[in-house]
Amino acid sequence: MFRQTKKYLSPICFFCFGLIFGLALSGRDFAVANTDLAQSAANIGGVAQVNLFQAIVLGFVQGATEFIPISSTAHLKAVPVFFGWGDPGVSFIAVIQLGSVAAVLSYFWSDLSQITKGMIEAIRTSNYDSQDFWLAVGIAVGTIPIVVLGLLLKFFDPIWYETIFRSMPSIAIVSIVMALLLALAENIGSQKRNFKDLSVRDGILVGIAQALAIIPGVSRSGSTITAGLFNNLERATAARFSFLLGIPAILLSGLVELRELVNPSDEQSIQLTVLIAALISSAVFSYLAIAWLLEFLKKRSTWVFVWYRLGFGVFILAAVAIGWI
Repeated sequence: MFRQTKKYLSPICFFCFGLIFGLALSGRDFAVANTDLAQSAANIGGVAQVNLFQAIVLGFVQGATEFIPISSTAHLKAVPVFFGWGDPGVSFIAVIQLGSVAAVLSYFWSDLSQITKGMIEAIRTSNYDSQDFWLAVGIAVGTIPIVVLGLLLKFFDPIWYETIFRSMPSIAIVSIVMALLLALAENIGSQKRNFKDLSVRDGILVGIAQALAIIPGVSRSGSTITAGLFNNLERATAARFSFLLGIPAILLSGLVELRELVNPSDEQSIQLTVLIAALISSAVFSYLAIAWLLEFLKKRSTWVFVWYRLGFGVFILAAVAIGWI
């Protein structure tokens, strides 16, 4: 039923992005009108409490940007800053990504079932030439780099990570650099390989690119799609593989932070109803974004995202330079 309505996906998704722009443009006035909220939001570690309305908006931002190559973490940092809400924190951002996991699991359930059954059958019959088996291995191997890098970051001072990588100028510069890499991939890649041509090598290369997404502004989908294009994958195939590869990484990240976020003894904990609202919002808009992007990339290039990321980065740098943020 949903696929029969795919012709409405573009206007719906463009409306969503229009809403983001509208909110961002009005964010300055909104922040001034809510100065007390902005001041009271900053608690231990500079992490702000999130109310129900903010949770729904941030869930929308997460869903609309997670699978589109423009960086969800960058937007989840930038949008609250322009609103004057304060930083929702790494834990909240990681947890609401579980809504995106639910969306991608739902959308690709038949693919995941086929891959799982094919892998089990290949192991049972020792048929290691099975494409499903090697695709599963590629996803598993491709998940290792981001898990290892994530564990390594646990040993570093979180303040250092916050002040360097999660600063607004850093996000802007990284966004611009990734835009240029995506443009280069569009020009260099032959885009001749389809989903049936995927191999463990793709899992390794795209997995290494995915690990870079720990840096806000890189974009997990952006780095993986860029790597796929460099590896001569078709645009839609690169996006599809990016979504499948992201399931374990996003799931692990969200589950690790979930316990801390809902811990009633923690001053930075969040109300369960607020968290559920954010997750539902994230799941709905993630599903729409996945469906729209796959259809979009079957007919068009990624240049619109290149220009968006360049504009996004330049806008943030200008806002910082004039003291707007």
